[in-house]
Amino acid sequence: MAISPFSPFSTLSPSLNLHPPLCPLSTSILPEKGVSALQNNFFITNLMEVLQRDPECSRPEAYSVLESVNAATAGIPLCCPNHEGKGMEFYCESCETAMCLECTEGEHREHVTVPLRDVLEQHKTQLKTQLDAIRNRLPQLTAAIELVGEISKQLTERKNEAVTEISSTFEELERALQLRKTVLINDLENIYSAKQKVLQAQLSSLLQGRERIQSSCSFTEQALDRGSATEVLLVQKQMSERVSAMARHDFPLRPHQNAHLDCQVETEGLRRSIQNLGVIITTAAVGHTSVATGEGLRHAGTGQRVSVTVTTKDKDSELVRTGNASLKAEITAVADGSRVGTEPDVTDNKNGTYEVGYTLRSEGEFSFALSLYGQPVRGSPFRLRAVKPSDVPSPDDVKRRVKSPGGTVAHIRQKAVRRPSSMYSTTKKKENPIEDELIHRVGTRGREKGEFTNLQGISASSNGRVVVADSNNQCIQVFSNDGQFKMRFGVRGRSPGQLQRPTGVTVDMNGDIIVADYDNRWVSIFSSDGKFKNKIGAGRLLGPKGVAVDRNGHIIAVDNKACCVFIFQSNGKLVTKFGSRGTSERQFAGPHFVAVNNKNEIVVTDFHNHSVKVYSADGEFLFKFGSHGEGNGQFNAPTGVAVDTNGNIIVADWGNSRIQVFDSAGSFLSYINTSADPLYGPQGLALTSDGHVAVADSGNHCFKIYRYLQ
Repeated sequence: MAISPFSPFSTLSPSLNLHPPLCPLSTSILPEKGVSALQNNFFITNLMEVLQRDPECSRPEAYSVLESVNAATAGIPLCCPNHEGKGMEFYCESCETAMCLECTEGEHREHVTVPLRDVLEQHKTQLKTQLDAIRNRLPQLTAAIELVGEISKQLTERKNEAVTEISSTFEELERALQLRKTVLINDLENIYSAKQKVLQAQLSSLLQGRERIQSSCSFTEQALDRGSATEVLLVQKQMSERVSAMARHDFPLRPHQNAHLDCQVETEGLRRSIQNLGVIITTAAVGHTSVATGEGLRHAGTGQRVSVTVTTKDKDSELVRTGNASLKAEITAVADGSRVGTEPDVTDNKNGTYEVGYTLRSEGEFSFALSLYGQPVRGSPFRLRAVKPSDVPSPDDVKRRVKSPGGTVAHIRQKAVRRPSSMYSTTKKKENPIEDELIHRVGTRGREKGEFTNLQGISASSNGRVVVADSNNQCIQVFSNDGQFKMRFGVRGRSPGQLQRPTGVTVDMNGDIIVADYDNRWVSIFSSDGKFKNKIGAGRLLGPKGVAVDRNGHIIAVDNKACCVFIFQSNGKLVTKFGSRGTSERQFAGPHFVAVNNKNEIVVTDFHNHSVKVYSADGEFLFKFGSHGEGNGQFNAPTGVAVDTNGNIIVADWGNSRIQVFDSAGSFLSYINTSADPLYGPQGLALTSDGHVAVADSGNHCFKIYRYLQ
């Protein structure tokens, strides 16, 4: 099929000028030098260049275009390929191609065909529109080229600066080593000279003494052997005194110095230091994918310190988990562009997140700009309004009454309104999701094995098992990490070993299964195969909900009714307890679940206070995080909690039906992506032995396991 040069191509050079095709019957006057002297058809030449550069020309249909263009370039008129010598004077709108008269009466007879000249202007207009569209992108591309080129130039400059710094640093170290070498050698020479001076003086004295003795002995022997009686008598007295003096002389026979002279250079530590000397600092973070979260982006009370969290990401929106990025913050007045008095401060959490804090002294509208390596963070600049503290919107303005799922069955029917799917696609949910996925969904509503009715607590053992407290079925069910049912145990009742309403569950270091029984008001301990061993806390607990085991083997029980935390020895002896009803640091309002981090600190979810509180092993308050709301780092009644090997805290947000991830200091990091199969009032939370997150999806009567990236 021939394709007219007037068909709408998606890519044409802006310099092309369109002309109608040459009629094969028209007469042209040749120059004196013949065909070779004819001027080039720049339209055809440029069109060939465009088509040959276009990747689409690898397709078979593009070859026919190039063949037609090649023919035109060679001076061959563009005739109908199906009817030799016939000019293409018509256009088929269905096939978008030019043709001759015979084609309109043949294969295109049922198509709408029009004279080519009638559609020429239409196609020229279409092409001009397309050209305008792509031409409008040129400034964007030019700006992007300049920006990327500038960054590339800066990268090269900084690399060269770093090379220069590395070279100068090591040259300086080499000079320092040479200087130290010279000092050591000089010290060595000085000590050597001093010791040699003593030894040489002693040696000289000994040599002189030996020479004098040898001389006296020789002279005396000669006198005795060869001298006359008169000669012997004459020198006898003199020689006797000399020999006697030499015999009495105290020669320095013991060495006055030693030969100890070593050089000890401790190089092992230095070698280790050299091996670790210097580090290349960089990140892959970019501004357009990094996100800022927090109410401080929109509202601030005058005179109050406000902070926002910036989470850095790379070009693929993957979380950056290292610090040292160049993050700048600037707040200016919208009215006149003036800067605020106090510059915002940036705190690097060294995990890819940053806290930006500021305090505004006056009311008004402000522009809050956040830039990463000079490029705006996604959504920046933000429009910020500063008002009196009393006028700052409170989370309680939108607060709705939430009843604890730890209450009666009637409460359970009211819990966790199912949220529309749009809620999970808002920026609040997906500004910073961890790109994980659902691995297993286990269970349905029912009373058989592998079925649940209001499951609550969930735990995981080191040997690859997931243990679930099936509250309304009054039993404990055990599964493998991949969701295969293993066993269930528990008999309904109020006697030791029976279960009335199991809520929390954990597995200790011996594999024993520890169950918090809300209605029986005690904690039961079972062996790994479900045999009852002991109960603790009876007479003390009013309504235990969550349970955990610390690194000392102590059992930590959260009493939902009494609003306190009990710590028992494994034999049931009370170690300590802390907490009461209220809103202060050491008070709770319906605490739910508990976890222990790698520092043996106790992490408790405070349901009605919409926060998570962290305590030392003996119950001293350390810090808390969270407030009521639906934003990043906010809660609508937190329930399950777990801590990963890095100390990050994972929290089930019951009223918002989501799972949030925080660092060890309580700064928001991200969400676990549960949007493929939304949660409905999540309860207990645990980390499996293979590093995934298991959550009791109470409203959906199942538990789910999500891939979790640490």
